[in-house]
Amino acid sequence: MVGQHPSGGYILEELSVGMSAEKPVTVTEERIQRFAEASDDFNPVHMDEAYAAKTAYRGRIAHGLLSASFGSAVVGTILPGAGAIYLSQTLAFHRPVKIGDVVVAKVTVAAVDEESARVTLSCEGYVDGQLIMDGEALVRVPRRRRPAKG
Repeated sequence: MVGQHPSGGYILEELSVGMSAEKPVTVTEERIQRFAEASDDFNPVHMDEAYAAKTAYRGRIAHGLLSASFGSAVVGTILPGAGAIYLSQTLAFHRPVKIGDVVVAKVTVAAVDEESARVTLSCEGYVDGQLIMDGEALVRVPRRRRPAKG
């Protein structure tokens, strides 16, 4: 398990298969509301307890892409970190996430392509140790750090 690089991001040459990082994030009412506003997705299964209580989920669930965005936080701030650019992402959702759940987003380096400066990442999300989503991301990573300004 790696932590945030002092520079803010790992460059391509510092990455190796098996490196991983994770970040726990609590799903709150406020996060769901803000995500709905940002995405314009006000599906009542996310927003209306009375409606959601009548569904198979027996209550409100978080937007799947809200939970997936926690993986984006790992990619953009920890591994690889600053300078990483998403090229693609696959996702499969396995369990619903509810208000109060703590999603642990985990990213693991699965492959490094030095020629194209692209890194394949295995992305997973867990709640109470149970897999709630997984997928694979392809990101472009800088080959060198930019010199400090000033």
